[in-house]
Amino acid sequence: MVVGCLALNASFEPLTMVPMRRALRLVLDGKAEIVEADADRVVRSERLTLPRPAVIRLVKFIHVPRRFRRQVTNTFLFARDRYRCQYCGRTAAELKPRESLTRDHLVPLSRGGTNDWTNVVTACSPCNTRKGNRMPEEIGMHPMTLPVEPHFVHLSWAVRRLTPTQSKYIRLFYGEETLHQLEGMEARSAGRMP
Repeated sequence: MVVGCLALNASFEPLTMVPMRRALRLVLDGKAEIVEADADRVVRSERLTLPRPAVIRLVKFIHVPRRFRRQVTNTFLFARDRYRCQYCGRTAAELKPRESLTRDHLVPLSRGGTNDWTNVVTACSPCNTRKGNRMPEEIGMHPMTLPVEPHFVHLSWAVRRLTPTQSKYIRLFYGEETLHQLEGMEARSAGRMP
């Protein structure tokens, strides 16, 4: 069953997932067309029967800035760091019952650090506690990978579920490698191995 609907720009660039009601409203208002439908389901109203959309395409192209700042959230941060502590390398699945993944600031907030993508990493709670408000070089704890601001595609899709029909549009526009990265994020966020 399709929970959300993949919305494409007029150029077929994947934009986002939209709730089914929103997708239907866009189609009914003539602002979008159905590209792919859930073959087994239809949506009925008093006067109308439509196939349940899985993928819609906007009729008019909308400009999406390539570089936009998305606020750092733990959901996106953990997805960027592949649900792995950047100090000890343990994944969320390997943590003990009372341990959890947390956000660590390389330059602590108490010492002038910021909440920017380049200053935060995923850390398990024991590593974060051990580092405290010290700088990485003061305690000899350096992240496994240098923190960078992720590509907007990864942020947009970090926590979304894609059906096989929707996945083919990600593959078409961004390539197989990006699709595999997104599927890996989905698997990790659901607690499965990719």
